[in-house]
This record gives sequence, structure tokens and C-alpha cells, in this order.
Amino acid sequence: MATFVGSPCWARLRSIGEITLAHPPMLRHSSPLRLRSIAVPLPRRCFAVAASAASDGPVRVRFAPSPTGNLHVGGARTALFNYLFARSKGGKFVLRIEDTDLERSTKESEEAVLQDLSWLGLDWDEGPGNGGDYGPYWQSERNSLYKEHTQRLLESGHVYRCFCSNEELEKMKEIAKLKQLPPVYTGRWATATEEEVQEELAKGTPFTYRFRVPKEGSLKISDLIRGEVSWNLDTLGDFVIMRSNGQPVYNFCVTVDDVTMAISHVIRAEEHLPNTLRQALIYKALGFPMPYFAHVSLILAPDRSKLSKRHGATSVGQFKEMGYLPQAMVNYLALLGWGDGTENEFFTLEQLVEKFTIERVNKSGAIFDSTKLRWMNGQHLRAIPSEALTGLIGQHWKSTCTLKESDGPFVEEAVQLLKDGIDLIPDSDKALTNLLAYPLHATLTSSEGKVVVEDKLPEVSASLIAAYDSGELIGALEEGHAGWQKWVKGFGKSLKRKGKTLFMPLRVLLTGKLHGPDMGASVLLLYKAGKYDVVAPEAGFVTLDERFNMLKQINWESVNQDQTLLEPTATLSN
Repeated sequence: MATFVGSPCWARLRSIGEITLAHPPMLRHSSPLRLRSIAVPLPRRCFAVAASAASDGPVRVRFAPSPTGNLHVGGARTALFNYLFARSKGGKFVLRIEDTDLERSTKESEEAVLQDLSWLGLDWDEGPGNGGDYGPYWQSERNSLYKEHTQRLLESGHVYRCFCSNEELEKMKEIAKLKQLPPVYTGRWATATEEEVQEELAKGTPFTYRFRVPKEGSLKISDLIRGEVSWNLDTLGDFVIMRSNGQPVYNFCVTVDDVTMAISHVIRAEEHLPNTLRQALIYKALGFPMPYFAHVSLILAPDRSKLSKRHGATSVGQFKEMGYLPQAMVNYLALLGWGDGTENEFFTLEQLVEKFTIERVNKSGAIFDSTKLRWMNGQHLRAIPSEALTGLIGQHWKSTCTLKESDGPFVEEAVQLLKDGIDLIPDSDKALTNLLAYPLHATLTSSEGKVVVEDKLPEVSASLIAAYDSGELIGALEEGHAGWQKWVKGFGKSLKRKGKTLFMPLRVLLTGKLHGPDMGASVLLLYKAGKYDVVAPEAGFVTLDERFNMLKQINWESVNQDQTLLEPTATLSN
């Protein structure tokens, strides 16, 4: 909804009754829209007074990125909200490429944006690769439409040719600045005669097309997220819609595109809110209904400044490379400014479509919390079916030369043991190499290890070495988890130890660490890693044989002397 309020000459037009405006040929497949108070073409100085739009036809939304760089998380969230709104309403999600910035637009950026959207699962109904009835879907291929509508506005008097030079325009800005006035256009071409215009055309003087803005009144819109927003028209001034080189200006392109693509709802970032004034004036001048507008809040950094590269990763591609899952990114982006009214924070894309409403989008800025995103990724990672998760992590281990193979019993058991400590796929490297490492000396000589060493650890070590050399421990490991449990119970009885006094020294001697995942499962994995030769040489794996050889060589008196001199070490935990 948009309303123009102005001078008495505009007010007289409010009594125009309800009429039906049939769509022009370019608005295919849309029902006629019923409008109230549509202004007829007016004399140049008496512009439209009131306009309102009602979209009774199908829901059609669009995401219109500029291919001048990577897809920012803010743009991805805008695309997601458009997608969710369209799917929840049974409408169409249109992808339009705004590539009129010829100097900065690249095919590589365009392809990257398309890949990122596809990776997120935001499939578009119309646009590049899919076609549609409202193409072309690249602005650079729609120049004929822009010129056609510019001519319409020129003939109706809403636009005029401006022959001002850059020097003249700069002088106007300087004068306005000195007078502390808005930098509005005050050139003579708004009131030039036809003879003056023809004279400049005959000389070949370059010109732009300027939109004639009413000098009084205001514009008020009802934003679906922000509520009522209004602007005074006297702060705007006549603005350019077509440059002297024939290239249309952004606000004009967007308006013509949205009109000719029958867009019913424009959901975009709040930084575009000021553009709405110019676009509404163009809609009104062309005689078309405005879509509904919904301006989404910005995504902010933890310091509440606008999220930028100085805060770390900001593009979808970067998060993809870091190992984030698309379903986690979608879930997290949806919660930046939206919620379903419950405490639930875990949503699949399908659930988001079911729950999403534009009314629950918050107009306050949303803080991007990378720690929470990582946590959420871990939740989605562990929700992946076991077989698929094993495949993902196994392939990663092989690709990073941690393991020689990507599947098999060892990989399956390792994933199940370590997955609770993995939030990102790349985390699995550290989790596995920590398990395979044996930082025994650092643990024994740390302050945390002092209590364990002083609890007769040398005696436990001697008994453990004897059990290994006799084949008793290996036999138990061959029998799997049940064999390990039976052996531990018997080993504890022989030493008259149980609970922490048994398991802590065993963990230190067998894994080289004070903390870590389940000890029995860890030792079984270490045994299998050595038996089946699945670990790549680069992983730094210390086999059980090598561990027991190290235990046999320990000078416990030397350990007792060293431990009071050393501080805790970061290699203690798995």
C-alpha cells in the first residue's frame, strides 16, 4: 500500500471511483488488478495524488543479485526469505541477474552466486537455467524494455531530457551545500521549451532522462515488516532514470523489471528502503500497481556494526569451504530475524517452509554469532544418518591423507566414537589424529599428571606390560568390547583397584592422555588401526607395539624429578 498526499489540485483526483486496469501485454498470466484512486495522466506540475495496490493474483517474488562479487550471508538470507515466502504461499521464486554494472559484473561471480544458491537448496522456478514466461532474466538483455518505458514517461510528461553538464550539476550541489539544503536538481531543463530541447538535440548535446518529482506532498507506504514509512517529496528532487550513455539507472531498471515480471511482493534488505520512494513514483507514473514491500533488517556483527569482511567470513562460499553444511546455514540464516514463536531452533528447509510467515520477521537488526552457527552445524552434522555421516567424514579423512581408505569397520567405529566432538567436517582431522597420537611424556611430566604418577603408576605400568607381553591383552582386544570389559575387570581385581583408581592410570598408559572419548572404544580402535594398517604415515600414528616399547623404556625416577618443573600442557585432552 502506498499513498501520495499533496496539494489541492492532487486531492481533487481522489474521487475517481474503483476501476479495473488490465495488464499490458508483458504481464502475462496475471489476473487484472483492481485499484482505487488511480490517477489519469496529469499536467506536468500536477502529479498523482494517491495510489494503492492489491495483489489478488499469484504470489511472485524475486531475488535479484548483482554478479559483482560473492554471495554475502545477508543476500543469502534475503534469498531464503523470498524462497520461504513463495513456497509457503504456493507461489513462484524468480531469480533475476542485475548485471547492468558492466565494469564490475563478471560471469565468474554470476556462476558462483548460482552455485551458492543451489548449494543452499534454494531452487528457483524462473531464471538462469530454467527460463520462464517473463524473461529475459538478465538486466543487460532487457534494454529495449527500459527504453520503451522511458519513452512512455517522456510522452506523458513525467520525464524530461536534461542537457546539464557535469560542471553545472556539481555547481548546484555546492550551492545547496552552502545553503544547507538537500542536493536536489534545480536546473532549467525541467521547464525548458520544446524549441530549447530541439536546439540541443540538433547540436548533439549529451543528455540524461530525469524524472519529474512533485515539489510538495509526501509518500507513505505500509511495509509488511516495518509498518508505516513516509517521506517528504521536497527532499528528493528530479532524479535521473537513464544516463547519457543509454544505460538505465538502478531504480528505474528494478521498477520496470518488477512490473514486467508481475512481481507481487518485494522482500529485500532495509538498505533498499530509501529506494522505495523513487520506485513508487515510477510505478505511479507508469500507471501500474505497486507490489507489497517488506524490508528485512541488516545482519550485524557482535559489535552491532554492519557485518563486513573485517569480522571474518561473510560469504556463503567461504562457509562452504570451511566445512559448513548447507542445511545448517539455511537453519541459522532463517533465525536471523525470524522465529516460529517457540523455543525450537532446529529446522529443516521443509519445516521452515511450513512454519514461515512474513509477520514473524523482526525489524530489529540480527547479530551474526559464528559460535552459534558452529554449534548449529554440529547439531545438523550429528542428525545425518549414520551411513551418510560415515561417508562424509571417511572421504574427508582419505582426502587429507589421514587414512588410506574412506570406508570399512575402522572408519565406521571411529566416526561413531568421535562424532560428538565434531562440529565441522574438518574438525574430524584433529579428533582422529589426537586419538592416534601418544603424548605420554608431556602428560606424565605435567602438573595434572602428578596425582596419577604418585598413585603407584609404575606398578600399574609393570602389570600392564606383563599382560601385553603374555598376549592376554591382545587376546581380549581380539574379542572386541566384551573381551575388553572382561579383561579390565580381571586386571582391576589383580591390582585391587576399581573405578577412577583403575581407569585413570590405564587411560594414561594406553592413550597417553588424561581425558578423551570412551577408553575401551579408543583402545579397540588403536588396536584395529595397527592390525589393518588403515592409517596413513602422515597421521603420526603410534601403534600399541610402539606404545608398550615406550613404556618399557621409561625411567620413573626421572619422571618424578621432572614433573615439579613443568606446567600443564595443551596436549592432555583428546
